[in-house]
Amino acid sequence: QRQLVESGGGSVQAGGSLRLTCSNSRNIFSIYNSGWYRQTPGKERDWVARFDAHDTAHYADSVKGRFTISKDSDGNTMYLQMDDLKPEDTAVYYCHYEELRNFEKVGDYWGQGTQVTVTS
Repeated sequence: QRQLVESGGGSVQAGGSLRLTCSNSRNIFSIYNSGWYRQTPGKERDWVARFDAHDTAHYADSVKGRFTISKDSDGNTMYLQMDDLKPEDTAVYYCHYEELRNFEKVGDYWGQGTQVTVTS
């Protein structure tokens, strides 16, 4: 199923934490490169955390040291643990994976988005 379902967004005060969850039903996160993105109105959607082809985690400089990406071993669930949240982290967060076939990109698949609001 080409479907990602997100949960875990909400509103927190600066310094607080949230944990986002992204789920699928066919081990997607064990098959394809995946990660988390965020977007604010008028801005492009940018990645904040991702796994590369070697399952090494990478983080945008703006969240490094505060966010942690992880996934279950079966590839059905991916998480974004967000600690020490800042107002500038406010955005709609999307989980994502990139489908490759014969090393060629054939599609991008996104969760529905979940709002994260951080108040000062």
